[in-house]
Amino acid sequence: MVWDKELDELALRTRLSEQMGGEDKVARHRANGRLPVRDRIGKLVDAGSFYEVGDLAGTGRYDSHGRLIDFVPSNFITGRARIDSRPVVLAADDFTVRGGANDGSVGDKLMASESMARDLQLPLIRLVDGTGGGGSVKNIEVKGHALLPKLRMWPAMTQNLATVPVVSMALGSVAGLGAARVTTSHYSIMVKNTSQMFIAGPPVVARIGQKLEKNELGGSAIHTRNGVCDDEVNSEEEAFERTRRFLSYMPRSVFELPPRTEEKPPASEQFEWLRTVVPQDNRSVYKMRPIVNALVDEGSFMEIGARWGRPLITGLARIKGLPVVIIASDPYYYGGAWDKQASEKFVRMLDLAELFHFPVVNFVDVPGFQIGLAAEKEGAMRYGVRALTAVAQSTVPWCTFIVRKAFGVAAGGHQSDGRFNFRYAWPSAQWGSLPVEGGLEVAYKSELEAAEKPEEKLIEIEERVRALTSPFRSAEAFVIENVIDPVSTRALLEEFVDVVAPILKPGPRSFSYRP
Repeated sequence: MVWDKELDELALRTRLSEQMGGEDKVARHRANGRLPVRDRIGKLVDAGSFYEVGDLAGTGRYDSHGRLIDFVPSNFITGRARIDSRPVVLAADDFTVRGGANDGSVGDKLMASESMARDLQLPLIRLVDGTGGGGSVKNIEVKGHALLPKLRMWPAMTQNLATVPVVSMALGSVAGLGAARVTTSHYSIMVKNTSQMFIAGPPVVARIGQKLEKNELGGSAIHTRNGVCDDEVNSEEEAFERTRRFLSYMPRSVFELPPRTEEKPPASEQFEWLRTVVPQDNRSVYKMRPIVNALVDEGSFMEIGARWGRPLITGLARIKGLPVVIIASDPYYYGGAWDKQASEKFVRMLDLAELFHFPVVNFVDVPGFQIGLAAEKEGAMRYGVRALTAVAQSTVPWCTFIVRKAFGVAAGGHQSDGRFNFRYAWPSAQWGSLPVEGGLEVAYKSELEAAEKPEEKLIEIEERVRALTSPFRSAEAFVIENVIDPVSTRALLEEFVDVVAPILKPGPRSFSYRP
């Protein structure tokens, strides 16, 4: 055949590119408990579906006759694949070539992956395992000059946050640009013990007198508890599974609606236990997660960010097959009071709902913003105001159940008063500008000072006021639309999705996602 020589060279180059950094480096990578990049891709996507873009990019070595004798592939692999038969774009670092550093890549492959996802309106999955954006400082000597950081890919990354689902997995030690790419996502994952994220790694930090091991400085125990990364898993395979699950709720882009699946009933149709789950003593705690899991389609609740912003439980679930965002108070942490992290977590989930057209289901037990010196020092009010602003900007349908407390400015964020929302109260609900027990001494100061027995007077006043705080009194004044038997909560959720599903509309929003 006329082109046998060229086809033979194509086969050779393809074979060499698939060797990654070479047998020794791949074996060392496996010995460190990490999968080679092509194994990762094979385990993540549908079998045989990956089509690589730029597979021949790399650095060739030639003999004196111009014949190829060796080839080092690019350490950045990109292309298209399918997950559960739906198309996605992959962007994967190969640590076995130049430690995954950006200077080991060739041309504009990273930029091409971001552009491909943006322009084809496809979800983007980043498998990040690189040492940073600029590579080694040896580049200064090699190039003869220092490079000014310009982040040419950042506008495209920002556009992707506003257009397509972006998932990032930290699968090794990632620093600088690598860490930034993980965080610039709608959903991010770290692998316990084998992945770390740094602004600068241990050798650089040692120069300022801090001698720390990798996990001490930037392990998953740090970054999945401060909100830099969403979730921690025990293995790379678990990271791939969570990625697939997250994408199962997502539309292809903002120009589509979330995929509705076949209706699946809740785990049990017996809800009588909900009548007794909330203690009558409002200082006692109870578990909110069993309530959420019981009310959504069986097995459909995927919690996101379980280890940070812990006064809030957030995630994705389905009601009659329709994907929804779940926000629920957790009274086990600060009684459900919002701190800085809780407010940040709230904003991220609302942005996700707004961007990808998820209705919001909100289970409320909020005694207010966290109080005290620590809360004031961390600026809890500033972050709380951001959360309340996100509520006011929200345009997707909301369904709110006030399970117990709703006090203060923070509780005002249970839904936007600027438009109609579904809102119900359980009989255990109580609300006001302040909890009764926290405001009596101030409100009735003069009456208490004039009493012969102030302690007995305080008890009398509290009993008198509490008699007026019943949700039924508020319902008489239409302060709350409905007080319900908790048993009917699932039925009301089903009615909610039946009513709002037809009015969900795809398309871009007026503001982007705030990572």
